[in-house]
Parts: sequence; C-alpha cells; structure tokens
Amino acid sequence: MAESDGLITIGVLARASGLTASALRFYDDCGLLVPARVDPLTGYRYYTEAQRERAALIRRLRTIEVPLDSISDILSGDTGRAEQLLDEHVDELRRRARTAAEIAEQIKQTLGSMGDGVTLSAALLAEAFEQVRAAAANSREIPVLAGILVEASANSLTLTATDRYRLSTRTLVSRDRHGGDWSVVVDAGDLTPIIGWLRLLDEIVAAPTDQGLSLVGDGAERRCRVIHEPFPDYRAVLSSLAPVRTRVVTARKPLLTLLEKSSATMRFEVDHTGLTVSDSDHRHHLPAAVTGSAIDLSFSITTLLPAIHTALGPDLMLDIAAPDLPIVLRSATDGDLTTLAMPTWQATDRNPKP
Repeated sequence: MAESDGLITIGVLARASGLTASALRFYDDCGLLVPARVDPLTGYRYYTEAQRERAALIRRLRTIEVPLDSISDILSGDTGRAEQLLDEHVDELRRRARTAAEIAEQIKQTLGSMGDGVTLSAALLAEAFEQVRAAAANSREIPVLAGILVEASANSLTLTATDRYRLSTRTLVSRDRHGGDWSVVVDAGDLTPIIGWLRLLDEIVAAPTDQGLSLVGDGAERRCRVIHEPFPDYRAVLSSLAPVRTRVVTARKPLLTLLEKSSATMRFEVDHTGLTVSDSDHRHHLPAAVTGSAIDLSFSITTLLPAIHTALGPDLMLDIAAPDLPIVLRSATDGDLTTLAMPTWQATDRNPKP
C-alpha cells in the first residue's frame, strides 16, 4: 500500500539516511521528523521521498552534537539563521576542544574469507561495549546474563545486556555489511582488554566464527568467547512496558552535573514549567520540554547516574509511566541507546497510588 501511495517504509528511510529505525522513532517522538502517515491499525510509519534529505541532514547535524531545538531552527528554511546557529555551534565545539574531523585513513578489510561480517567504527564499538556491560550480571548463577547479546541485521549492530533488574541496549550504524544476519552472546568478562585495543583503531570488522566473535582491525585480530545459551527476549520486555504518561526531553549535561554533585536519593518534579531536581540540601530547576501529566518520582543515585552518564549526545528523553514503574531513558546519535531504570517509590499528592 505504501509503495502505491508513493510512500516509503521506516526501514527504507533508515538505510537511505544512515539512521536506525529506532532513532527515526526517537525523532518522531521529538517532533523533528514526523512520518507522513501512520497506519492506524498496525502503527507502521511511512515517509515521503522528500523526507530522505531531511533525515540525512539530521544525521549529519547529530554527528557534530547539534541540540534538537537548534536542528529544528536550522531546518526551518531560514538560511541566515541556520548559518548563524551552525557558526555558533562550531565555535562552541572549538572552545570545548572537540573536533568533527574526517577519518584520515580507512583500514580496508578482506571480508571474503570471513563470511558474515560487519564493518564499523572501532571507537564507537568500544564505547557501546562499555555502556551496555554495566547492565550485565556480575555473578555466573545464570551464565547467559553475564554476557552481551551482539546482533547484526540490516545496516546496524545491536548490543544488549540485562541482569533482570537493569537493561541496556545500544544500536550502532554499520559502515559496511557482508553476508546475512547473525547473533552471538559474548562473555562480558573478556571485554576489558578488547575495549582498550578497540580505542586504538579507526575501523573494525566483527564476524561470528566457530571459536567466538572475531574482531579484526589494523592487521590484528581479537576473539571474544561466546556463551551458548539463549538470551532473554529483551524486545518482549520493552514492548510490554506500561503506556507513557509523561515524556521529558532535557539537556543531558546539566542534569548529569547535578547528579554527580549529589548523593543518596534525588527527587524529580515534572510539570509544564520543566524539571526540578532536588536532594536533601539543594533544589535546581532545569529547562525541559514536557508532555503529559505532572508527576513526582525519586531515584537512587546509584541507579540513575550510570544510566545518564552513559547516554548519547546532548539530549535525553525520559518516558515515565508511573513513579513506581521503570522509566525508559532514550538518547540517539551514532545509533541509539535505551536504558531502563527503576525509581524509588515515594507517594505524593500528585502520585495517587492506583
């Protein structure tokens, strides 16, 4: 039906723009790239051909960490305003000693002898391993929970870990792909030296082998042991979450700064004016785009801080169902990261217990 209507699916747009499907859903929820049509029965999103260019521009702007509100202004059609915002952003990047330089040299890999393989940024893979392994189990009581699920499909590589109390999943956009879909569960305990090695490289090829997961870069190879047990169906966990009651989009860095200076429990008060964060000694108001009902909830710093510390990009989206149910923290740049964090229930007048 979509093809005859001149529309394209979210999967086609993802491959054409270099964004993942879940990143496109993130930008839909933010109002930055709203589908031309959503099927009322299936919920499938469809886009016009003209939206390919906008999606590609969003991808480029997010690569250099342009905030969501600035992207909206840049793409509004006012060329002068767009140039001003871009110049200001680049100046800010220089002041923070960041660069957006092109990769000076690309390492070419021979994929023919490796069968199924995915080529991607070694630095991003190292970052993703570091982020999701915090949610892997420390004990071996259930061996597979001490592992990280690595899945290759379409134009992406997805890493997921869970210890049944926490869950973290990140998707990376691949640079090249050879062969079919595959998945393995790697032992998280093997990753510390491999992460250090990956950070020294520009590009890596990941491929499954009989001996484990093979990582090849700059003429060298490392292997990760695999755990031969079925990984929990984390997608079922995510799809069964309660409906979102309140959504908050706020800048990640100011929130992270507040949490790093606090201890014990932090209280979040969300209403139409934004987000107020407080502990026993301090109270701070942060600008935020809020949709939905006012709500109060509390978090243990040990639960919330790691989730926000490892989030991607300058912006953070919090999807809140209730003050006693897991919240979903979402962020997107160079792929996307989703983390579940459990609040500490505290009844208030604005939070009647159902």
